[in-house]
Amino acid sequence: MSGDIDRIQGELRRFADREAAGISPLYSHLADEAAADRDVAALLTAADAQDAKPTLLLAVAHRLLQADPVHPLSRYYPSLGGTDGVDADTWPVVREFLLERADRARELVAHRFTQTNEVARAASLYPALTRVATAAGSRVALLEPGCSAGLLLGLDSFSYRYQCEGGEQLTAGPAKARLGLHCALETAMGAEPPSIAGKLSVGARIGLDRAPVDLRNEDELAWLEACVWADQPERIQRLRMAATLQTKNPPELVRGDIVEDLAATAARLPTGLPLVVMTSHVLEYLDAQRRVDFVAELRRLAAQRDLWWVSEGSYEATLEQLLPGRDELRSDRDTGYATLGVTRWINDEPEVTPLARTAPHGQRMRWLP
Repeated sequence: MSGDIDRIQGELRRFADREAAGISPLYSHLADEAAADRDVAALLTAADAQDAKPTLLLAVAHRLLQADPVHPLSRYYPSLGGTDGVDADTWPVVREFLLERADRARELVAHRFTQTNEVARAASLYPALTRVATAAGSRVALLEPGCSAGLLLGLDSFSYRYQCEGGEQLTAGPAKARLGLHCALETAMGAEPPSIAGKLSVGARIGLDRAPVDLRNEDELAWLEACVWADQPERIQRLRMAATLQTKNPPELVRGDIVEDLAATAARLPTGLPLVVMTSHVLEYLDAQRRVDFVAELRRLAAQRDLWWVSEGSYEATLEQLLPGRDELRSDRDTGYATLGVTRWINDEPEVTPLARTAPHGQRMRWLP
């Protein structure tokens, strides 16, 4: 138990310093304080080791506060109408709130998972998907392992505006889309801005998750919202809009293991369509061996049908095993940034193309040479 708490405290400290710093004053502060508080950090020991992430603890606090929105703590949570910034009283109030509800917090930690279905990540994935669709020369079939509520499966119905350096804008997606996403687009030295097709044609789509979120269930939707960082209410607004759109044309979501049930889920998609397996910040929740198993399963599928893997996540969790030695892509070299890549197997050999470095919530990306 002591070792578990030490590891969790280290994860909280890294999250505060590397992921939330400069992006979320509230969550950076809470994670930093929790990293020094063994009683609060210990709440995460109720989760399996792979799920005991700082984001889970913060989501649990958010969900408990959703159920008690008149609590004084709400004044620090913009998602619940709060307008106070972080001050000397914030952590004592949060600590007392959580420890008073420790049994309920442990129950949520034990039975819930971080399911950040961040809609804005579609802006990062879209250029990679249109690149694949162009190469395939046809409509594609989308399969998203770790899909949560499957909101990213609707990315062909969103509109996109990419703000380039120097003021130029690239636009894509349906002109009258009800949900528009904005993304700052930089180009690394030696790179040209990407060519982004105006339309993505998806012929079929399916999601796979160990606990798919049913958006018709208010408690499930509340948990999805609780996984959004509480001082970024605009993200919750996007989530609600995407959820509203999806309920009108919901994709099929399959409950299952993203390794063991991947092939069976893929078999539910038309074999005449090129298969695009899309992962976004999900492999970080698998241990090293499970990541190897996942890529091996992709390789087996690629031997049976045309397959592309569009991956977004840390280089260490996604592309490193297929494209080792690219230290410049490591997450610790560029705080908070993930790597967007496309992989295709040709004659059983992986052809791996890192495309961009992407911010964790889709707000910006830097295109690579």
